Amino acid sequence: MKEAKYTGRMRARKVAQFDGHTGSIYTLEDATEPHLFYSGSDDRMVVEWNLAHPHQNRAIAKLTEKAFALKYIPEKQLLLAGNYTGGIHVIDLIKNKEIKLLQLHHTIIFDIQYLPDKEWFFALAADGTYSVWTVNGFDLVTNQRLGNYKLRSIDFCKQRNEAAIGCGDGTVRIIDIDTFEEKAMRIGHKKDFSVNTVKYHPHGTFLLSGSRDAYLNLWDVDNSYKLAHQIPAHNYAIYSIVFSPDGKQFATGSRDKTVKIWDANTVKLLLRISPGEQDGHTNSVNKLMWSNYNNYLLSTGDDRTIKVWEISE
Repeated sequence: MKEAKYTGRMRARKVAQFDGHTGSIYTLEDATEPHLFYSGSDDRMVVEWNLAHPHQNRAIAKLTEKAFALKYIPEKQLLLAGNYTGGIHVIDLIKNKEIKLLQLHHTIIFDIQYLPDKEWFFALAADGTYSVWTVNGFDLVTNQRLGNYKLRSIDFCKQRNEAAIGCGDGTVRIIDIDTFEEKAMRIGHKKDFSVNTVKYHPHGTFLLSGSRDAYLNLWDVDNSYKLAHQIPAHNYAIYSIVFSPDGKQFATGSRDKTVKIWDANTVKLLLRISPGEQDGHTNSVNKLMWSNYNNYLLSTGDDRTIKVWEISE
């Protein structure tokens, strides 16, 4: 398979690197201030980092298991941490302590996402189920089974009141946010090659999905999620997709150790960040985060580092 070729003139400059985790890093998340962010790791630590003062960091929590998913709830000053054995740790950031452990699932929590309008959060598990909880009281709204495969990623389209879920059988499932009805199932990636990441365009016009098959798929939301483009984006599995704060670009991170920047309108490749050329990652890139702080792009993965990039033309 030929990977997509670089066509743009953008540049990446590494402005900082955070070291300290002793295991692979799986997740990055916003924090209480724009210059702060959280990370979760194989070493069971949840750490707060400071983009304004890179030498300042502090441990937020040491979990009982590996940290796979983090979600910050700004209205409640809470941090949710999903672990390797299905637990969801609720951390009060004001009291600086864990106040609850939700243990409905018993397999890896791959993703946690928050719906502010409903004050619900969704948790996706490796056993083929997802649960929905309130942030007021942590009551269980529903627990739904989609199948006997991992559920890896979820994103919301507020314009259509829908959610897309990337699944371990290679499909993308579309569900109704109110009724939890499965409205559509789309096949475009290789069968049984897990869809590891899904992300709607900020305007809700299309959906991106990245899979273990290394393809980046673009789905036309307004045309019944028809497969519009299928791009051989990387050499190995795609694990993360994020849009820039202004919505003009998006980035993909892969097991092939690279981060790639794409034009959000044309889906043309603008930049490749690789180990040899820009001091990129030496192992799998597991997670990306595009911060509002100085428009920095953050990347992390199996090499236990968090790299901070300034992206410019």
